[in-house]
Amino acid sequence: MSTPTDPADPAALAAAARECIDALARSIELDAFQELLGLSQYVGEALGASARSLAEANSWTAVGGLAGTTKQAAWSRWRT
Repeated sequence: MSTPTDPADPAALAAAARECIDALARSIELDAFQELLGLSQYVGEALGASARSLAEANSWTAVGGLAGTTKQAAWSRWRT
């Protein structure tokens, strides 16, 4: 597994995360599946935190646009 060359680069971090997730998905170990389930929940929580931060710095319209939805739908999904 590779390490991102620039830890501040979101694309590099996402690529490294995908690599780790893919390795877990290829595993036949029960623990790997359990870890993926936990990561799924964690990513959902992180999306909410990120959406709220982005909305505070920009707007719910911007968050909705990135998510491919309306600002109202974004706010309803991630406000808390």
